Amino acid sequence: MDPKELGFTPQRPVGWLAPLLLLNTGLRALLAFLFGAYLDKRELQNSLDGSWFDHSMTEDGEIWLDYVADLGDGFHATYSVAYLLAQPRLDVGDASLPRGRLLLMGGDQVYPLARGDGYENRTKGPYRAALPETPLAGPRPTLFALPGNHDWYDGLTAFLRLFARRKDGYIGGWLTQQRRSYFAVRLPANWWLFAIDEQSGAYIDDPQLLYFEKAAQHIRPGDKVILMTPSPKWVKAKDDPETYDAIDYFIRAILTPAEAEVRVLVSGDLHHYARYNDAERELITCGGGGAYLLATHQLPDALVVPPVETLTRSKSDSRRYGLRARFPDAATSRRMSWGVFGRVPTRNPGFVTMLGLIQTLTMLAMAGAVGQADTIQRLFTIPLSIMLFLILAGGVLFAQPTAANRKTHAKRWLLGLSHALAQIALAIGGTWVWLRLPPHDWAWPAPLVVAAVIYGPIIGFVSTQLCALYLLIASFFDVNVNELFAGQGIEDAKSFLRMHIASDGTLTIHPIGINRICRDWVANPQGAPDSSWLSPETPLAAHRIEEPVIVK
Repeated sequence: MDPKELGFTPQRPVGWLAPLLLLNTGLRALLAFLFGAYLDKRELQNSLDGSWFDHSMTEDGEIWLDYVADLGDGFHATYSVAYLLAQPRLDVGDASLPRGRLLLMGGDQVYPLARGDGYENRTKGPYRAALPETPLAGPRPTLFALPGNHDWYDGLTAFLRLFARRKDGYIGGWLTQQRRSYFAVRLPANWWLFAIDEQSGAYIDDPQLLYFEKAAQHIRPGDKVILMTPSPKWVKAKDDPETYDAIDYFIRAILTPAEAEVRVLVSGDLHHYARYNDAERELITCGGGGAYLLATHQLPDALVVPPVETLTRSKSDSRRYGLRARFPDAATSRRMSWGVFGRVPTRNPGFVTMLGLIQTLTMLAMAGAVGQADTIQRLFTIPLSIMLFLILAGGVLFAQPTAANRKTHAKRWLLGLSHALAQIALAIGGTWVWLRLPPHDWAWPAPLVVAAVIYGPIIGFVSTQLCALYLLIASFFDVNVNELFAGQGIEDAKSFLRMHIASDGTLTIHPIGINRICRDWVANPQGAPDSSWLSPETPLAAHRIEEPVIVK
C-alpha cells in the first residue's frame, strides 16, 4: 500500500459534509450551472475523430460486457469492484462468468471534483493495480467512459485527457479508444451500444447528434440498442418531468427513424441498483461502483415514461414500467437510514466542529444580549443578528429550496425553516444552561476558553444529532434523501453489471452485488504481469442481485 510502490496514493472516502468540501463543491456546481454553456467542450470535440467503433466481429460471435458507474471515491470500495472486474472469471452461484471484453464506465469516474490527481489516485491507479497489463490469455479488453456531473465540473478537461487523449491509450490492461465524451459501438448479433453525453442534463449538442446520425446510418431495421445515459432520468422524471426530454428526443430523432429497438437503458448517478421494465424495455440504474450508498426504499413502485405532462403527442406514447428489483432491498435501506445518528458525526468531524463553532458564537452573543455578562462578553451581541441569519439561511439552503421543482418547493421551504428554528431553539436552550453555570461569571477570557473547550464540542455533537434527526424526518417526505446517505458514507452494498450477448442475439444481464467490500489487502509481488497487485485477505463474496435478466 506504499504510494511509491503503487504509483498512486490510495484515498479515503470523501466526507461529503466537510465544511470546506460543501463550500467548494457547491461553488463548482453553481459555476457549472451558470457557465456550463461557456465551458462546454462538446462543440470543440467536433474537430476530433468522429468514428464509431466496431466490436461485432468476435471469434465465436458472442461478447461479454461489464458496466460500472460512480466509482472514483474511497480506495477500498473502488478497488473491491475493480478487483472483481479484473479477474479472468467471476463465480456467482453455479455460474462462472468471464471478464468483459468491453468495460463501460457510466459516469462520475472521480469524486468530489474532476482533477488530474483525483483521476490518478481514485480511478486510474486502482484500476491499473487491479489489471496492470494486457491479459496473457483471452482478448484484450477495451474501456469506454461516459462523463457524469462530477466529471463535468472542470468542463471535461481532465476527463478528456485521461480517456480520450490518444486513440490507443491504456489504463492498466484496458485499452482506451474513444476520442470524444460520447460513443457508438457496434456489437455482435445485431446489437448496438449508444452512450450520450447530456452535459449534466442540459441538452445534446448538434455535433453529437450529427455523430450519432452517421452511426445510425449503419443500423439495420430491427437492430437492438443498449442506450447509456449519465443519469437515470426515467426515475428523476417523477419529480421533474422535463428532465427526460433529452433522452426522449434522442430516441425519437436518431434511433426511431433507423427502425432500431431500444431494449435497454442503463445509467449510474444514483448509487444503488434498481431495475424497472415493461414487456419491451429494461430501465436499469447501477451506480454501485464505489461511491457512498444511496437509499432504495424511496423508489416509486412504477414509472410512466415519458411523463404524460411533457408529451405533445398522444398519451399512448407513454409506457408504464414496474419496479422489479433493487439492491439493497427496501427493508435494509430503511434500516440503514437510521444509522445517521452514529455515522454522521464519526464520518464528518469537521461538520461537528462547524456546528459547534456556530452554536458557541450564537450562545455567546445571546448571553451578552441578556446583559448578564461583563463588557467584553457584551461585544458578542454585535454579530447576534448575523449568527441567527446564518442559521436560518443554512437550514433553508440545506433543504435546497432553490433547486426544488414546483411539486416539492413548499415542503422543502417548510422543512428547512423547521430545521433552522430547531437549531435556534437549541442555541437558546444552550444559552439558558450556560447562564446557570459558574464559568460565565469568571474573569475574561476564562469563559471563552471553557466555551471553546467544553461547551463547543458538546453543543456541536447535540447540534449534529439534531441535524441527523432532521435528515431522517425529511427523508420521509423525499427531501434530502441524498444528504441522509451521503453524510453516512456507507461503503458497502456495491454493484455492477456483467452482460452477455449470445450469437443468437439473446442479451443476458447479470446484476452483481457485493454485500461487504474488502478493507484488508495482501500484496502479490510474485504474481503474473496481468495479476492484481493487491488481493483481498478474505475472499470477496459476489452474488447475483436477482436472477439473470433475459432480453431477446
